[in-house]
Amino acid sequence: MVKNISIGVLALQGDFWEHVQILSQLGISAKEIRLPKDLENIDGIIFPGGESTTIAQLMDVFHLRKPLIEQIQKGMPVWGTCAGMILLAKKLVQARPTPLGVMDIIVDRNAFGRQIDSFTVPLSIKPLGQKTMEATFIRAPIINEVGSGVSILSQLDDGTIVAAQQNNMLATSFHPELTQETRVHEYFLSLVEKRKTL
Repeated sequence: MVKNISIGVLALQGDFWEHVQILSQLGISAKEIRLPKDLENIDGIIFPGGESTTIAQLMDVFHLRKPLIEQIQKGMPVWGTCAGMILLAKKLVQARPTPLGVMDIIVDRNAFGRQIDSFTVPLSIKPLGQKTMEATFIRAPIINEVGSGVSILSQLDDGTIVAAQQNNMLATSFHPELTQETRVHEYFLSLVEKRKTL
């Protein structure tokens, strides 16, 4: 794995520190993103889990929405976990928050219910091969619909879509940062490295 890349982690609210720790464990430089100037000199960005409405409001307070959309549309790799998936979506089933609208998916917030309804299941994720990983869902969203350019990477046994990719954009309903599993982070880093070598 190439080490000379820098990954931004949106650090407005939520479990951004867990992502920073895993990236550090993988030998990757991680930068906490709170202001537009923080977006300079990063090769990719992670949107963590948390309260999607709060994160969306803070993105607007700190004038991050427009520069984030511009960077993603220019091809910067982005990965949204849980609330991060909600923020990437083209459209939500619910009226709030207003997502960035960059990924051609329709997302249903809190589709599994309250925090007490959280669960962990073994999950197969296409780019990671046959070996399953333990996926933790906490008040998780789901993808109701995907556009023609979106690849479905993982589904629950009932067909519910919980991971997808569209070009430089990766979205997961679950929280790989809350387990010792690093393969999804490594897959995202491979997308960053691939773009950096173009």
